[in-house]
Parts: sequence; C-alpha cells; structure tokens
Amino acid sequence: MTGQITPGQFHAADGVDDWRSLYHLVSAHFPTASLAEGVALVAEIGRLADEAEQQYVAIDLRGTGVTVSLSRRDISLARRISAAARALDMSADPSAVQLINVTLDALVGADVLPFWRALLGYRQIGDDYLSDPSRRGPGFGLQPMEAPRPQRNRMHLDVAVPHDQAEARIAAALAAGGHLVSDAHAPRWWVLADAEGNEACVATWLGRE
Repeated sequence: MTGQITPGQFHAADGVDDWRSLYHLVSAHFPTASLAEGVALVAEIGRLADEAEQQYVAIDLRGTGVTVSLSRRDISLARRISAAARALDMSADPSAVQLINVTLDALVGADVLPFWRALLGYRQIGDDYLSDPSRRGPGFGLQPMEAPRPQRNRMHLDVAVPHDQAEARIAAALAAGGHLVSDAHAPRWWVLADAEGNEACVATWLGRE
C-alpha cells in the first residue's frame, strides 16, 4: 500500500515497527557506531528507492545515526528501508525522532504570513503554514486568535513526538520545572509551560484522522 494514507492505516500495517508518524511525516532513526556505518545505510536506501520515491525521502546523516523521513506514508518503502537496516545489523530507536514547529498566534494570518515567508525563505503550504524547502529548519505555522493577548507570549513551539513517547516527554518536562496548562485536546496535544509561563505543546498523530 502506498500513497498518503492515514497515520492509523500506516501503523496498522505489518513491518513498520521502526517508524513513527509525526504530523505529515513518518520517521525512523537508526543509531550507528560510526559515520561509515551510516553512509552504508544511506547508500542502500539510494539503491532501493526508485526515482519517484526519492522525491519524498529526506535523510539526516550523522556519525551517531541516520534519521529517515518520508513525506508520504509509504508502507512498502518503509519496510524496504527497515530491511536494509536489519541487513546491516542496525536497530531502530523510535524515541529519537521528533518534529518541531514554531507556531505564531495571529489576528489576521494573511497580513503576517508573507513577512515570515520572505524572512525565512520558506515556501508556503496552504493558508497558514511555511516549510523549509531544504528540509533543515523547523516548520512555521499560524494559529488564529480572536483578540490581542498582550500579557501572553504569542509564539510557542510545537514538538511532535512518537505517540508512544508522549507521556515520557511530558513527564520529563514537568520534572524539569514545567507545569501542565491544559490536556483538553489530548492525545492530539498537551499545553505545557515553563516556570515563567512560556508555553509549548507536545503533539502526536492520535486524534488527527
């Protein structure tokens, strides 16, 4: 099965245990003992992914591991990449993947989005989201608000984590001095804040289908 299926359909498939949905992506991280090991996996992915599939593959290669992200939830390709990693004696670490968005509260999104698009050099997706064309930086999104809020920050981070890692990430943030602002939208997202009230959201794919 290929194409932009739902996260639920992707995770219900066999052979994709290495992968986690993060908003529009599915990602897997394979720890390595050296850069050479990572290069070997990247070379295998280059061989097994055809020209069309390569258009939606993004790879982050470091000396400590390889993170692979697919902008289409392609079960077949995910299985083949996992098989290539296993053939190289690599095991995935699902806890190591995440996706970060910067989110700005705006009264009139159409008035401010062109500024941020020009400033960041990003491309626009839809009416309220900007994406780094090089796939290096965080996403940038707008969140509507009905009235000005001068006593509250209007920009926050959205941290998308694997659905089975959310509770641990939230617990770590609370133990580090944060507090829970709201879980009204959980498990889609939880709103947390630091000791001075600066907010951030921990998000998962659950509840977004």
